[in-house]
Amino acid sequence: MDAKKYAAEAIGTFWLTFAIAQVVGAVVAASLLYGIASGAASFDVAKGFASNGYGSHSPGQYSLIACFLMEVVMTMMFLFIIMGATHGNAPAGFAPLAIGLTLVMIHLASIPVTNTSVNPARSTGPALFVGGWALAQLWLFWVAPLTGAALGGVIYRWLNGQPDGLVAGRTQA
Repeated sequence: MDAKKYAAEAIGTFWLTFAIAQVVGAVVAASLLYGIASGAASFDVAKGFASNGYGSHSPGQYSLIACFLMEVVMTMMFLFIIMGATHGNAPAGFAPLAIGLTLVMIHLASIPVTNTSVNPARSTGPALFVGGWALAQLWLFWVAPLTGAALGGVIYRWLNGQPDGLVAGRTQA
């Protein structure tokens, strides 16, 4: 087998495994949260359990188009910030701060619109518990973040004068 083909298969296997692990992790996390939340007498999974939604299932009753645009733009900007903060020429040590603050701002802006996804796995966990409408609307919270991530990556590489900048970490002495 030639080296390029082997490398491409290895990368594809890695990303598939990573995606599956994220979804499994999200389902486990939703299970734990369900176990905790169901301990309250007033808990009702039918109220949404923080599932993402549009239309009548959006916290602010936003339309499908508005929710799609919010998720695409927020994910695109998040990926753009991640790529910039971890670029080889970025100041060392600031990536976690930049990424964390960006994620806070994304949540503040988009929880009223969609309950915030920007990660298909995050959307899948709660939707499995809610069922019905949450599963029927889950497609949007896979399509929009994946579209936003692709756009963020393409735009970052297009705008960046050094798109191949190495991510430099500290080395052990």
